[in-house]
Amino acid sequence: MQKTLKKYWGYDAFRPMQDEIIQSVLDGHDTLALLPTGGGKSICFQVPALMQEGICLVISPLIALMKDQVQNLKKRNIPAVAIYSGMHYREIDRAFDNAIYGNTKFLYLSPERLASDLARERIKRMKINLLAIDEAHCISQWGYDFRPSYLNIAEIREWLPNVPILALTATATPQVVEDIQEKLAFTKSKKVFQKSFVRDNLSYVVFEEEGKQEKMLDILRKVKGTGIVYVRNRRKTKEIALFLRKKGIAADFYHAGLSSDIRSQKQEAWTTNKIRIMVSTNAFGMGIDKPDVRVVIHLSLPDSLEAYFQEAGRGGRDGKRAYAVLLYDNLDKNYLEKSYEQSFPDMTAIRQVYRALGSYFQLATGGGKGNSYAFDIVEFAQTYKLAILQTHHCLKVLKDEGWIALTDSVFEPATLKVVVTQEDLYKYQVEHPKLDNLIRTILRTYQGSFANHIKINEKQLAKFIKLPYDILRNHLTQMAQEGIIEYIPQHEDPQLVFIRERVPAENLTINTQLYDFRKKRYHNNIQSAINYATTARCRSQLLLEYFAEKDAPECGICDVCLGRLKDKLSDKDFDFYKNKIQIQLQGNPTELKELVRRFSSTEEQQILKTIDYMLDNGFLRIDEDNMIYWKS
Repeated sequence: MQKTLKKYWGYDAFRPMQDEIIQSVLDGHDTLALLPTGGGKSICFQVPALMQEGICLVISPLIALMKDQVQNLKKRNIPAVAIYSGMHYREIDRAFDNAIYGNTKFLYLSPERLASDLARERIKRMKINLLAIDEAHCISQWGYDFRPSYLNIAEIREWLPNVPILALTATATPQVVEDIQEKLAFTKSKKVFQKSFVRDNLSYVVFEEEGKQEKMLDILRKVKGTGIVYVRNRRKTKEIALFLRKKGIAADFYHAGLSSDIRSQKQEAWTTNKIRIMVSTNAFGMGIDKPDVRVVIHLSLPDSLEAYFQEAGRGGRDGKRAYAVLLYDNLDKNYLEKSYEQSFPDMTAIRQVYRALGSYFQLATGGGKGNSYAFDIVEFAQTYKLAILQTHHCLKVLKDEGWIALTDSVFEPATLKVVVTQEDLYKYQVEHPKLDNLIRTILRTYQGSFANHIKINEKQLAKFIKLPYDILRNHLTQMAQEGIIEYIPQHEDPQLVFIRERVPAENLTINTQLYDFRKKRYHNNIQSAINYATTARCRSQLLLEYFAEKDAPECGICDVCLGRLKDKLSDKDFDFYKNKIQIQLQGNPTELKELVRRFSSTEEQQILKTIDYMLDNGFLRIDEDNMIYWKS
C-alpha cells in the first residue's frame, strides 16, 4: 500500500482511515466508506486497483469530475478513460475495446451508460478487479440527490460475482447508509467505515438579517482569506460578484451555464488566489481541494442539510479556523415553501413536457431508448411556450422516475477522420484550392488522421491558418458532406438521455407511492434546514445529530456557543467591560495577562468571558505573542 501511494502520489502516509478501507477492499469485502469532503475518497479505490491485475470500473454521476480524475491519473502515467453521454459512438466503441484488450487501468462510466446493451456486453468481457461507486448516496431515495440510473449497478454485480464493491460518499444519514448497502446488494462480509462528521475548526454561524448583502460584506471585511458565497440562481452570482467588486473585494461569479474554458479560467484564478471570493450556484466546489478557504457564506436557506453540510465543509480543510455562515430572512422561508409546492407538478403538466420532448427531438413512438441529445432547456421551453421553472420541475420528475437522464455540460472537442485514400485526397486538394492550406495543415499538425478519429482544436486551427472560425467549420462540414472526412464539430451542452423508449404521452405513468414519498421527504428536508437556522442550540450538535452522531459535545465555537459566553453576563455588564477594555487598548496593544491584571481579581472571570467573545466576533485581535489589539 505505502509503496503504491509513494510511487504514484509521492505521499509518505495515508490520511486517517484510508489504509483500513483499502485493506478491506484487498481482503475482498464489500465496503462502504463515509469520508467528509476533502477526505481523499479517490485514493481508496485507486490504490487497491493499482495493486491488482485487471481494471477498476468506476461509476460516477458528474462528467466534470470523471474528466478531472482521468486527467489527474494520466498525469501520473496511469492509463484511464471516461465514457459519458455526448461522446461519439466510435469513441465509445474504441474506449470499451481498450478496456478489454488494451492497458486501461481505470474505466469511468456514467450510471446511465450501464443501461446500454453495448456497455453490458463489453463489461462482461473485462477483467475487473474492483467496482467503485462514487457519490453512492445517489442510489437512495432517502438521499438528497437520488438518481434512478444508480439502481442498474446491482444488476451488473451478477456478472461480476467475485468482484468486491467500494461505495463512497461524503454525507449520508443512517437511512441512506442502510439503503446504499441494500441497493448495491452487499454481501454478508460487508464492512462500513465512517469517519466522524465533526469539524472542530469550522465555526458555524447563522444570522437572520434583512440586509443580507451588507452583512455579507461586513463578514468578508472581518474574515481575511479566500471564500465562497453560495447563492440560489445564476443571475444572483453575477449580481453579488459585481456588488463585491464595487466594494473593493476581488470577486468573480461561476455557474454551470458558462463555457468550460471560462469555468476553468475562473476556477484557476480563485485556486491561485488571484480572485479572493467566488460567488456561485451549487455547481462550484465539487472536486476542488483548496485547503485554505477561510469562509463559506450561504445567502439563503438551503433545501437540505446534506447539501449544506457538504458545501459548508469546503471551508478550513487545512485544519485552521474557518467560518460557515448562513444568512437568511423571512422571504427565504416563504421561498422554500413555494418551491416545495412547485417542485411536484401534476400529471397534466408532466405529460405536456414529455410530449414536447418527443416533438422537439422528432422521436417516433417506440424509439429513442439510449439516445443522447444536446439540450438547452431555455430554448426548449420557449419553443413550446412552457414556463421554464415548471418545465425544470417536470424534467426532474421524469428523471426521478427513470424516463430520462440529465447530465451536466460537457465540452467535447471536434473530431475528424480522413475516409478516402491519400491519392483521392490529393485529387480533392487540386480540385478545391481554397481548402488546400487547411488540409495540408491538418495532415502536418495531427498524426493518424487516415487511421483514427483525431481530436482537433478548431479555434486554434482557425487562428493558425488565419481563417475566420465560422468559415473553418463550414469548410470542414463541406468536406464531410462530400465524403472526404467524417467530422463531428466541437460541442458543449448539457445532455438529455432517453432511458426508456418513447411512449404516447397519455400512457406515461409514474409510481405515485414513490412520488408521494419523495414529496414528503423533500418537505422534511426543508423543515430540517429551517430548524437548523432557527433553533438556539449548538450548530455543530444539530448537524451531527442529523447524521446520527447523538453524543457530540458542544463545539464551543459556533455563534450559539459563543453567544452563551456573553449571555452569562448581563447586557449592562458586557457593555461596561467592553468599554473598559476599549479604553485600555485603543492605540496601545497589551499582552493578555497584563490586560487582565489591570482589573480587580473579582472581575477576572467576567473580563475573560468578555475578551473571548470579542475575539471570536472580531472586536479584538490576538497575535502569536499574546498581544491583544483593538480592531477599529
